[in-house]
Amino acid sequence: MTIAARMQKLGQTIGEREAIHSESLEAARKLADELQRTVAGALDAFHAAASDAGAPHLRAQVSSPRVDDKHLRAVEFELQRGRHRAIVTVKSKGQVTLVGPFQAGKTEGPCASFASDARAEIDAALGDFLERFLEEAAAP
Repeated sequence: MTIAARMQKLGQTIGEREAIHSESLEAARKLADELQRTVAGALDAFHAAASDAGAPHLRAQVSSPRVDDKHLRAVEFELQRGRHRAIVTVKSKGQVTLVGPFQAGKTEGPCASFASDARAEIDAALGDFLERFLEEAAAP
């Protein structure tokens, strides 16, 4: 059997095994998209206010949602400013985890997790999370 044929067979086997998670992973992606839009809008407001206050250099980026780097059945997006990072992970098992803020190359953490359907709790924690990230990212 050729290597390509072996990989095709393996792809079929793993694909069939993972297919049962596609619906819950799609729900995680939709929630991650919503949360990413919320964060992006909040960062736009921060950037505008910082610029109006005379500090247009205070900028942070938010990535697009993608398959999580650590958890195959989760979706994540990242906040970044220089070496400062924070990650929002939405797991297909119905959990949202806020990771950080932390510096790249250092241990990730702290983490806070919430049930995916606890939207008011997530929104409140997300505001605190963004505030901590931006404070740390703007520290000299």
